[in-house]
Amino acid sequence: MANLNTRARQENTYDAIVVGSGISGGWAAKELTEKGLKTLVLERGGALAHPEGYTTATMDPWDTQYPLGRLPAAEMKAKYPVQQRTGYTMTEYTQHLFVRDDENPYSETKRFDWIRSYHVGGRSVTWGRQSYRHAPMDFEANAKEGIGVDWPIRYADLAPWYDRVERFIGVSGRKEGLAQLPDGVFQPPMAFNCVEEKLKEKVEARFPERRITIGRTAHLTEPTEEQIALGRGKCQHRNLCIRGCPFGAYFSSNSATLVAAERTGNLKVRPNSIVTTILYDPKKQRAEGVRILDAATGQEEEFYADVVFLNASALATTWIMLNSTSSRFPNGFGNGSDQLGRNIMDHHLAAGAQAEAPGFEDSYYSGRRPNGVYIPRFRNLGDAATKRKDYLRGFGYQGGAGRPGWTRALSAPGFGAARKAELSQPAPWVVRLGGFGEILPYADNRVTLNKDKKDKYGLPTLTFDGSIRENELAMRKDMQAAAAEMLEAAGFKNVQTMDGDYALGLGIHEMGTARMGRDPKTSVLNAFNQVHECKNVYVTDGAAMTSASCVNPSLTYMALTARAVDHAVTARKRGEL
Repeated sequence: MANLNTRARQENTYDAIVVGSGISGGWAAKELTEKGLKTLVLERGGALAHPEGYTTATMDPWDTQYPLGRLPAAEMKAKYPVQQRTGYTMTEYTQHLFVRDDENPYSETKRFDWIRSYHVGGRSVTWGRQSYRHAPMDFEANAKEGIGVDWPIRYADLAPWYDRVERFIGVSGRKEGLAQLPDGVFQPPMAFNCVEEKLKEKVEARFPERRITIGRTAHLTEPTEEQIALGRGKCQHRNLCIRGCPFGAYFSSNSATLVAAERTGNLKVRPNSIVTTILYDPKKQRAEGVRILDAATGQEEEFYADVVFLNASALATTWIMLNSTSSRFPNGFGNGSDQLGRNIMDHHLAAGAQAEAPGFEDSYYSGRRPNGVYIPRFRNLGDAATKRKDYLRGFGYQGGAGRPGWTRALSAPGFGAARKAELSQPAPWVVRLGGFGEILPYADNRVTLNKDKKDKYGLPTLTFDGSIRENELAMRKDMQAAAAEMLEAAGFKNVQTMDGDYALGLGIHEMGTARMGRDPKTSVLNAFNQVHECKNVYVTDGAAMTSASCVNPSLTYMALTARAVDHAVTARKRGEL
């Protein structure tokens, strides 16, 4: 029996284990395997092959059962109650890429919108692909303002890793030379349409501090030899990205990092593997591996490695750590600081303005550009001219101009020839600017383990308690007012401000619940994303974030991951792990 146990352990032993296969997990797998480590990736969801798994990617509108593929309200309410209330309408095109809320419950002391994808590749298949670097001021703001804790790194520490990530994933964009939005390694930018050109011209003339650029997005516009060799192709401007891209034109784990990792011969991906516990050896004072529950068989199994990377996404990683209790960690793995689960951040959105753009009725655009305009932060930049007295930090805008034909598809009257004639006419030009604002880290915005409410596997669930505060509410007012004044400056008509029904989680940028910091008494992770209290466990997904900035965070997750892997491999060679 001893020999059998020894053999079984050897078969389940790797150099490294990565928990999760999404944006950061894919990067951990790529970097570890390329550096020679035999790596096991544990994914709680099922397999999703590229491109075969994108079963709706080439569906036409007439192939759906329901108009526009929208599921009936009764089905949405029964299966997707969280996603229904957010306004993210689940469709026939996408329902296989997101979890059913009724099968994956959680509790809310205050509302939290948790949008999840459980399959190989995770939300890298459905992400928004906007890719921006955090600026030097983002890494310094907490210390300067006395908010939360100081980041243990600065922009210069991460800059070369941003370079590495951008070259590999492919980011199209324009260099603007702005301190608050550092330039990167870009492929050719996508083009503005005629209305956006006017918006840029008029707004920048009226407000010189406000720059309008095209979105920096992880789409290939001029693929490199490396990207072509991975099987990736140029963006086709279909704007059906949320269904999965069969061309590999936008970056995902499935089309890029996992492909690169697999080609090393050092990768094994195990789907349907719900990691429930980090295994800790108190004598060695290190983690020896993880325990999983097989989602298909219901059986438990253990896997072992010298180093463990937690990349399950911020809240799932936090769940694993909270659930990994022992005599050494009675309140959760690495939770001596009591910061695990606290400081939930997101980006608050759905506040801004829209208008009509008359005078362009004879103009249209070619294709369906999967991108929009971006207006970088122009508030609180460190000078008197941009300083606000009513709130800290700032926001950017994402948006654009178009002639949204789907509105006619919903409202055009009649049947047959009359309806066809109505639908053949383009809709009016509409311009929208929606703010993405920074949320400060509040210690009482938190998630806790709920052992009384179990999921379908009999595992504990999470309880959320958090909200935006006065700082964010004041910012939202400015988001609306500033957007409206820009649209008015451009000469657009029927300007309307908007402030949607936002709650934490709606931005799908969960961050901060196992934050990096300088002091083990006030943070969970150190400057290299190691758990302070267990140096061979690294966390490099959104949980690690010390502050949120106002830009999309995925590029920073990937850069942190590449940097942490480099550290882990070097430390392992020195025998430090």
